[in-house]
Amino acid sequence: MSKQALLVIDLQNDYFPGGNWPLVNPDAAADNAARLIADFRAKGAPVVHVRHESGEADASFFVPGSKGAEINAKVAARPNEPVIVKNNINAFRDTDLKQVLDKNGITDLVIVGAMSHMCVDGASRAAVDFGYSTTVIHDACATHDQEFNGVKVPAAQVHAAFMAGLAFGYAAVKSTDEFLAAGKAAA
Repeated sequence: MSKQALLVIDLQNDYFPGGNWPLVNPDAAADNAARLIADFRAKGAPVVHVRHESGEADASFFVPGSKGAEINAKVAARPNEPVIVKNNINAFRDTDLKQVLDKNGITDLVIVGAMSHMCVDGASRAAVDFGYSTTVIHDACATHDQEFNGVKVPAAQVHAAFMAGLAFGYAAVKSTDEFLAAGKAAA
């Protein structure tokens, strides 16, 4: 029998308006993540939070101990929910995330958070490589505009490209409404 957990990645204050590295539409992503958190909590299913702290002395965001490095209030962890602190893109790297999941018998991960093209992508691919059945909730993720080789890429296109890549061979990619409706149908 499978056991599912929600993994909430890096929805921290620096990614929101007024923060040091604001994303495009982080509030919409956090609102959907909050709906999923409420659903998991109501079912008694685990919610695991991931919080990034920069290890660089001159970091411009996610500075340890700063307000910007704190998890946003919309998706804040409860005292009984694990918070994994990471210093790398991949939430599994040099953390006890896998041990926390395995100790709780988790086989299926539902992933939300930021940034779509970095930490969400990295953790999703690693989760699949570790054998977890993985679902990414695309409208509960946010990212930033990017630039490569002089080409400016709007956040919506960055997000779509990474969700398409995950959907092609790594994870199920669903909307919040699709995921919640499927859970109600299965109950």
